[in-house]
Amino acid sequence: MIDWRRIDELRGEIGEDDFGEVVEIFLEEVEEGIGRLRTHQTNEELAAHLHFLKGSALNLGFQSFSTLCQAGETAATEATGSEVDLVALEACYEQSKEVFEQGLSR
Repeated sequence: MIDWRRIDELRGEIGEDDFGEVVEIFLEEVEEGIGRLRTHQTNEELAAHLHFLKGSALNLGFQSFSTLCQAGETAATEATGSEVDLVALEACYEQSKEVFEQGLSR
């Protein structure tokens, strides 16, 4: 679910002191992006929102969430965006966030 190697890389890239702040910004941006999913009007907009979320998820090591975003982006690009399960996508994000936060607190 979480790519902990990526988390270690990110921590090394930005330093321990700034890591918490960067994580907070990433999580805020992802949650705003999830909010935009609910208001998309076209398959193109949905694909763009999912592309953004996929990139953010990869940066933060949210592997499962990123995979779902990629599948949704592909569906939206192929004009089948109505098949994207936004509820499952959001649930995966919430579960990933919980696992992530628990892992960081260890």
